[in-house]
Amino acid sequence: MAKKVAVIGAGVSGLISLKCCVDEGLEPTCFERTEDIGGLWRFKENVEDGRASIYQSVITNTSKEMSCFSDFPMPEDFPNFLHNSKLLEYFRIFAKNFDLLKYIRFQTTVVGVKKCPDFSSSGQWKVVTQSHGQEQSAIFDAVMVCSGHHILPHIPLKSFPGETCVDSQLFGVGFQVLYIGRELERSKTPSTIFISIDLLGLHYTDSSVFISTRHGSWVMSRISEDGYPWDMVFHTRFNAMLRNILPRTVVKWMMELQMNKWFNHENYGLEPQNKYLMKEPVLNDDLPSRLLYGAIKVKPRVKELTETSAIFEDETVEKDIDVIVFATGYTFSFPFLEESLVKVENNMVSLYKHIFPSHLEKSTLACIGLIQPLGSIFPTVELQARWVTRVFKGLCSLPSERTMMADIIKRNEKRIDLFGESQSQILQTNYVDYLDELALEIGAKPAFGALLLTDLKLAVKLYFGPCNSYQYRLVGPGRWEGARGAILTQKQRILKPLKTRTLKVSSHFPVSFLLKILGILAVVVAFFFQLRWY
Repeated sequence: MAKKVAVIGAGVSGLISLKCCVDEGLEPTCFERTEDIGGLWRFKENVEDGRASIYQSVITNTSKEMSCFSDFPMPEDFPNFLHNSKLLEYFRIFAKNFDLLKYIRFQTTVVGVKKCPDFSSSGQWKVVTQSHGQEQSAIFDAVMVCSGHHILPHIPLKSFPGETCVDSQLFGVGFQVLYIGRELERSKTPSTIFISIDLLGLHYTDSSVFISTRHGSWVMSRISEDGYPWDMVFHTRFNAMLRNILPRTVVKWMMELQMNKWFNHENYGLEPQNKYLMKEPVLNDDLPSRLLYGAIKVKPRVKELTETSAIFEDETVEKDIDVIVFATGYTFSFPFLEESLVKVENNMVSLYKHIFPSHLEKSTLACIGLIQPLGSIFPTVELQARWVTRVFKGLCSLPSERTMMADIIKRNEKRIDLFGESQSQILQTNYVDYLDELALEIGAKPAFGALLLTDLKLAVKLYFGPCNSYQYRLVGPGRWEGARGAILTQKQRILKPLKTRTLKVSSHFPVSFLLKILGILAVVVAFFFQLRWY
């Protein structure tokens, strides 16, 4: 008999968890408190209590080729960076293609998840739900918590006069807006910057926005070398290898050079205080220009607020502030779980590999998506779900509690060393390294040594090209026949939505052919030089 799995939430993590359950022959039931799929990525005009939502104009920070699920590329005509409505459309196509909706119980809230009396032997859970005023319960062999961590707003302890949240439709000409928060330091939801730019989209002539940031941030454009999406250039195995083996001072120097290629952050008041920390940059194409013509001003941390003015740490004062918006992020909350199951203390989440509680007698509860990778969250949660479902099925096993706790502590120490002790960095982790780590658990990490001998073209693409999700469908369980083709044709899907004007391209065959040959030789030499490090 197939094991029954409760999936809590029908957002991105919930949808991919459903598919992974089905792929492994498990019997999933998904409980979604709202009436539709999409979670955070489904915009609604009216904010619902207990449910975070993006704002209407949000566009993804990660490109479509780096964000799609591993055996389901996004349509060629989709733009490279997606408006939230377009991303939701992809999720709907995905859910329909794999017939996932039939497993979801909408408008059903999970109010309790408790161990069964015989948990030490069965590993089962009693899941209590509420729908239309009626309470029900059912027994499940395993639980996947996919409700995300953007739920409860983190409100500053101190209450300030005039504190409010605003909508861009309320603004007229001449407003003075102050944004307070740590969001400038975060890359996944930098709402301070994006909302301020949205608000000024039509009314920047007489309005002013002040962004108060404690630590500053590197700012990057979505457009990178030769106009390709930034993450397809940044997230390669070769780059990850360099960051891992080079001395920290060298990595820091290289990052500063790269970040300041677009504009000098020191001149714009944005240079991070802790430049040695490996925090992903804020992705924004408009901020520097808004700073250039004075529509936005960067300020240090707020020292004091009056009813109409803000006093900053450098003793400067901005008067006649009309609106204050707190963009201070979210706190973790799992009200349906016992507090001891997912503990957050001393700026550390005690989960093995960011997924499994280490102290359970049976590994039958997992958190999917409780992580902040330096890259796209979608391939990350997919690999988490692929591993988790194989653990539930008994095909993969976890080490002892002692070993898991040692890993949690060591991982946390490394996180602090790389990303700092800020509360906003509790869930931070490297991208390529973490994906490979999960893939290794299920036997889906590609074998480069073998590929060098059997498929040199693919090996070069894997090592020096974008590290996207298709790579984890080449071998192992869940192998997809289309993975190689998807990797070799990704450039076609990148350029397709851009080629809306037909151009007559002149041919320079001899020169371009020679450059390609030299490029391939350089790649091979660089690759074999890298092998000497091991």
